[in-house]
Amino acid sequence: SKLCDRKFGIGADGLILIETSETADFEMVYFNPDGSQSLCGNGSRCAVMFAHHLGLIGTQTTFHAIDGLHEAEIKADQVYLKMHDVDQFEKIGEDYLINTGSPHYIKKVDSTEHLDPVAEGRKVRYADRFKKEGVNVNFVEQVAQGAVKIRTYERGVEDETLSCGTGCTAVALSIGLQEDLNEVKLQAMGGDLKVSFDRENGSFTNIYLIGPAKFVFKGQIEV
Repeated sequence: SKLCDRKFGIGADGLILIETSETADFEMVYFNPDGSQSLCGNGSRCAVMFAHHLGLIGTQTTFHAIDGLHEAEIKADQVYLKMHDVDQFEKIGEDYLINTGSPHYIKKVDSTEHLDPVAEGRKVRYADRFKKEGVNVNFVEQVAQGAVKIRTYERGVEDETLSCGTGCTAVALSIGLQEDLNEVKLQAMGGDLKVSFDRENGSFTNIYLIGPAKFVFKGQIEV
């Protein structure tokens, strides 16, 4: 929490540690700003690119995260992260609840531009059903077939995050439940991502979260 503090620390939506692993190339340990742990999709892509930058891996890797083993590949500046198969979802009215390593509530809206994702997200996140464990809330505007805009309220951060990888994955799968697609393009506030997947016997398999990971800065801080 101290490191993620934007006034007295570095400032971040989460902290990632690259640790050694006996059964994979490395282990990614992720903390939300409140100290809780979960899978972070975009954080995983960044961890893969950082491990490559450090010379720990080549362009292909396997690593452990809180939800188990993952595979990833770097192609130019794009990181292809293989997510776990998803075979369960819940439809709540016109909305969806899908767990892609973290639980995501997905709600369609007419426009994401004039939305207040914090105020609207808290209504769901602190509803009786979700207030104990928390849930991420994704607001989705469809702009074309297989293309959406997304804004995300993230539990643990308790604020809007500009891009959420597990959220983009969950949103893409929700679109896949409604349309005959195997790829969805997503425009988040922090940049564009793509999710590809296969449908097999009611399950989603070969799910890949695809997007860039760029080195921003390096520094030192005392802890």
